[in-house]
Amino acid sequence: MRETVAITAYATEDYALALRELRTYRRISGKDDQIALLVDSERGVGRPDRALEVGRAVDRSALPVPVRVELAIAMSGARLDLGETERALTELDIPELDPDRAFEWSPALFAARAAVLEELGRTDEAALWQRRADIAAEALHDASGAADLETIVIEDTVIEDDAVEGDRS
Repeated sequence: MRETVAITAYATEDYALALRELRTYRRISGKDDQIALLVDSERGVGRPDRALEVGRAVDRSALPVPVRVELAIAMSGARLDLGETERALTELDIPELDPDRAFEWSPALFAARAAVLEELGRTDEAALWQRRADIAAEALHDASGAADLETIVIEDTVIEDDAVEGDRS
């Protein structure tokens, strides 16, 4: 319940409520699976320094890969909030940053890297990483089979009564 409330609060940008519920969820469950939301919520209430402290306090090697990637993105954002653009880029230099393979986390990670590179004025590199994000997202979409679930809409056609009667005669 706490986790659901926290995620909903985060989604509606009520970061103070999200923080309260995420801390409670973490204390009760002993899990760090929502650590990126916790870090990002600290950013949302204007405490990027605290966000970095929270993120550094976690053993990243114990986190599942998607959570570790989300945490790197949130930590990078906190660095950007502090004006530490080079360090924001360093936060994203993680083993999961593989430009030649697409995983569920790749589009967000590539796009985050593109955003930081853009901030650094490295526009050509930023465009390359954004293109990689787009390609990864497209490849993942295609591989998911979601494109196979097309909906075909059949519209009823209205036949005029006169035309129908005329056909009967």
